[in-house]
Amino acid sequence: MTLLSVSTNNPLIDGRQSDRAMMVRRGVQVLLANLRFAMLPELTLSNGRRADLIALSEKGEIWIIEIKSSIEDFKVDRKWPDYRHYCDRLFFATHPGVPLEIFPEDCGLLLSDGYAGHMHREAPEHRLAPATRKAVTLEFSRTAAQRLMLAEWAARTPL
Repeated sequence: MTLLSVSTNNPLIDGRQSDRAMMVRRGVQVLLANLRFAMLPELTLSNGRRADLIALSEKGEIWIIEIKSSIEDFKVDRKWPDYRHYCDRLFFATHPGVPLEIFPEDCGLLLSDGYAGHMHREAPEHRLAPATRKAVTLEFSRTAAQRLMLAEWAARTPL
């Protein structure tokens, strides 16, 4: 039984994400799943910012992926440097229709066609302090458990 639907009543798709951003996210999620990462979309961090996608490796490494679906999307968003304080590696993710040279060299770069993802450029590592790692991992875990419970309840509640 499917626990979480990607229908219009899905709480993880709040209407702010364009179809193209969702396509990029799907391909990146395939890539990360193949790398054995657990991941959550739209995780609110303690600074109030919301990471497009946050991923946790088997070893506890934390990646944040900022999805950009167009040149304009990248140009208007200047909050992405704030994410560095909450991850070991920061990536941008986009699709082949966006010029890659617009993305900063000090961030990783993932490409997605919606079916798969490709690591175009590895992100430099900037290890989190232990207290920050614990706080982010705890928030990741609690949010994942909460979403799973809500999805289970939604699946069992007749419409």
